[in-house]
Amino acid sequence: MARRELQEINAGSMADIAFLLLIFWLVTTTIDSDEGIKRQLPPPVPPDIDVPQAKEQNVFNVKVNFLDQLLVEGEPLDLDQMKDKAKNFLIATGDGVMSHPVGPQTVGRNREVVMVTGANGKTNAAFPERQWVRKADVRLRIAEYEQFVYAADTDKKKKAFGKVLDNWRQKLTTIELLGGDYKELPSSALISMQNDNNTTYNTYLSVQNELQSAVNELRDELALEKFGMTYSQMEDIYDRNKEDAKTLDRITAVRAVYPQRISEAEPRDASANYY
Repeated sequence: MARRELQEINAGSMADIAFLLLIFWLVTTTIDSDEGIKRQLPPPVPPDIDVPQAKEQNVFNVKVNFLDQLLVEGEPLDLDQMKDKAKNFLIATGDGVMSHPVGPQTVGRNREVVMVTGANGKTNAAFPERQWVRKADVRLRIAEYEQFVYAADTDKKKKAFGKVLDNWRQKLTTIELLGGDYKELPSSALISMQNDNNTTYNTYLSVQNELQSAVNELRDELALEKFGMTYSQMEDIYDRNKEDAKTLDRITAVRAVYPQRISEAEPRDASANYY
């Protein structure tokens, strides 16, 4: 009696089935996106360039220890008080288009109370000293760099001078949009945050959120006063239409008055004594 041969299983379609299952998995599976804090980091400093030290009054120091306790400008502070203090630092001694009152403030370890009002033009060692951006000065600078660009004998020089010229032209646009001369923070003015290696992540995020909120609220107030909408609304409009030069100019004008400069120092060990 002849032996019956086992019938082979046709596996030719298995690859197609596996491919279809893979596509189904890719389409239906939710992949968590990376989350974090939106921050534009500065480029690395070349080793042959000496970095100048910022004035003490130009740096708003925030430290968080391993117990999640805050030390702000040399004094212990509750988290819910930090935003207002950061806003006072950013308002500083501005006037012109600035109309915010500043103070009272507690400064340094001696808890000296100072009062600075934005409209009176006075300065105080506890705050950065804002610098005037005046229309007449800006126009002179524009005329000066237009000549530099015209007389440049290389493309590299023309490009460098052109970049500076664009910056001065943007300042003129800012003055016209804000309705007058304004004061800007010095380039060295920034908020510096330093946490401990054992600081909890929730506290780290909460401190970052308060600092960011200080910048956002001031920007919203100024944008609402000058342009009838908040800064965040203008950003949404520009995100939907990147060709909207008018909205971009308005955003740049608000940023000129309230720049976002939040720096993170190297974390410290738990053994470091903050207080």
